Amino acid sequence: MNTTAPHFKSACADINGLKMYYEIHGQGNPLVLIHGGGSTIQTSFGNLIPVLAKHHQIIAVELQAHGRTNDRDTDLSFEQDADDAATLLQYLKISKADFLGFSNGGQTTIEIALRHPDIVNKIILASIFYKRDAAPPEFWKGFDTATLDIMPKLLRESFLAVNNNPDLLQNMFNKDVQRMKNFKGWTDEQIRSIKAPVLIINGNNDVGSIEHAVEMHRNFQNGELAIFPGGHGTYLGALESLENGIWPQFNATNLIKEFLDKE
Repeated sequence: MNTTAPHFKSACADINGLKMYYEIHGQGNPLVLIHGGGSTIQTSFGNLIPVLAKHHQIIAVELQAHGRTNDRDTDLSFEQDADDAATLLQYLKISKADFLGFSNGGQTTIEIALRHPDIVNKIILASIFYKRDAAPPEFWKGFDTATLDIMPKLLRESFLAVNNNPDLLQNMFNKDVQRMKNFKGWTDEQIRSIKAPVLIINGNNDVGSIEHAVEMHRNFQNGELAIFPGGHGTYLGALESLENGIWPQFNATNLIKEFLDKE
């Protein structure tokens, strides 16, 4: 276990056959951060954590085959990722939390809300979609011929910085691609069944269209929607989405804090 700063620790927990890496930052009401596909905690949330940890206890995880968490002999699935995150909270003796999922992490968050509603307080879905038609056909066709060199260089380097094994990087990439090739999404009825308050955040030049974000918002029983300028996770400071590493906006952090603080 690493304890290099006040109210910070990092460790691995035995979770459903994984050695699952997690970090805890700050104090307050727990907020679970779930990274995007191909990402680590730092690439998705390195800019966001210092801001949110001023007011919340941040539990940031790395999911199966990603970053410092090892793999199991199964395909990746949002259902299994959801179960792993829920089991980690049991391990940490946290009965209920808020959840922020970015990109594929948002799809895992949908599964958490469906499979483990009792542990969910509020959820934030950042740059996600729940139907295939949210993205253009070219997006889906790209997975048929995807090779590791198309993965953003920053994501490749960030994986190797925390897990210096090119074979494991290739393995993660292959499994992420296969999961997206098989993506079926969720029905409107499933989305409508989620009762937790939901904040949907999208970029105006995101993978999922603005029109789909509006449709998703209308299907949640208790949803709010915000559209920010920029691309996939730019508003969150996701490293692979930043130009020259500069995070140009902080408005999303204020919105997230207001949403979480509301009674």
